[in-house]
Amino acid sequence: MEDLVERLASLPPALIYLVAAGLLALETGSLIGLTVPAGATLLLVGFLAFEGRLDLGVALVAMITAAAAGDSLAFRAGRRYGPRLRASGLGRRVGEARWRRADELIARHGGRAMMIVRWVAFARTLAPRLAGGSGMPYRCFLPWNLAGVAGWTTTWILAGYAAGESYRRLSAALGQATGAVVVLLAAVAVVALIGRWLGRHHDPVRALAVRVATVPPLRRLRRRYGTALGTLSARVGDGWALVVLNLAAGLTLLFALGLALGWLVAATVAASGLSGLDTLVAQWLAARRTGGAAVAAGWIAGLAHGWPLIVAVAVVAWVRGRHHRPPRHDLMGLLGSAGAFVPLLMLVLVAASTQEPAVHHTLLTAGLGLLAWLVAGGRRWPVAVAIWTVTAAAGLTVVGARLYLGATTVSGTATGVLLGAMWAAVFMVAWATREAQKRRAEREVLV
Repeated sequence: MEDLVERLASLPPALIYLVAAGLLALETGSLIGLTVPAGATLLLVGFLAFEGRLDLGVALVAMITAAAAGDSLAFRAGRRYGPRLRASGLGRRVGEARWRRADELIARHGGRAMMIVRWVAFARTLAPRLAGGSGMPYRCFLPWNLAGVAGWTTTWILAGYAAGESYRRLSAALGQATGAVVVLLAAVAVVALIGRWLGRHHDPVRALAVRVATVPPLRRLRRRYGTALGTLSARVGDGWALVVLNLAAGLTLLFALGLALGWLVAATVAASGLSGLDTLVAQWLAARRTGGAAVAAGWIAGLAHGWPLIVAVAVVAWVRGRHHRPPRHDLMGLLGSAGAFVPLLMLVLVAASTQEPAVHHTLLTAGLGLLAWLVAGGRRWPVAVAIWTVTAAAGLTVVGARLYLGATTVSGTATGVLLGAMWAAVFMVAWATREAQKRRAEREVLV
């Protein structure tokens, strides 16, 4: 297949557009597309645009359209043949209740996943079919998928355009990074599980203590001294001293979680080989840096600082908290209301402790993510998509400006952005789970 990609360069421009678009559409439109080197194709298209053989704007529009069309065909195939899987013996073993819960989950959150899987080989081929077979509405699938397709396609084409003659080296480096992306997606799944656990256990310290108390050695101690400990706990009560101690222990637990995420992200980016592009990208940007553009980039890079973002999150959280019940005296009650800015303060400590090379990007990503979550919460999905799109565009613009100025490296930027995104995702999932529990409890009371 790599030979096929290389032969594209010998075709007339019109045929290059047609063949490249066909390869992109085939990748998701047919299961045969699992073997199509879509990334290498886009890099070559970008390189040919750099040489002047293709028009960059036309290439971007054609490739985005082709990839989106292939996804839509796969979605329709999943919609048509998915019910057969549900009615099969395997589908019956899954159980109707589980299918129903999956339908509800996808209807509420499923579209966002299409933006993520676009960046993973094989997954982007299968995901549209699974989305169609699960019953996801096409109006939910389309905007998120278009956003993912546009971001993924544009990134690869511009990378090939920027690399110029070095696009083969860039293709090899990005291919090496595929395994790192798979690891990061597994980490995202773990982050989601942690967030759901935090959302279900408003007092994580006490929940962990109860779980640890079931360990056989401690269980024997509990049986022997349980009465005395219960009496002592009743006398101490839930005084402020105990509440403060409990909150401090919970924040310490979350800080340890942040350190673990920081180490995981840094190790994964280091293993991806992305640092090999640092010098290449820095040299390319330095050769194209001009006085006027540098001034504009400096102004853009200075728009979003960490502390103003923390203040903005605190203000929005306080405004929203006035329309809700007072927070409970537990960790998630605090962080889910007026204390929504506390995770950002903890992230500053985490980034400083791990000597993370792009602390600015870490705080920027997490701050914008939490701010968008608070602002978009409870709004209709078109408004929510618009808010998230504007937020993502603002974050990418600031990150790009700092890269252009040489204030950070590609690998450092990736480390910072990923750590910030994963840290924000923990609390987004926790808050969403907590709100879902509240709504479920209210429905049960009404019934």
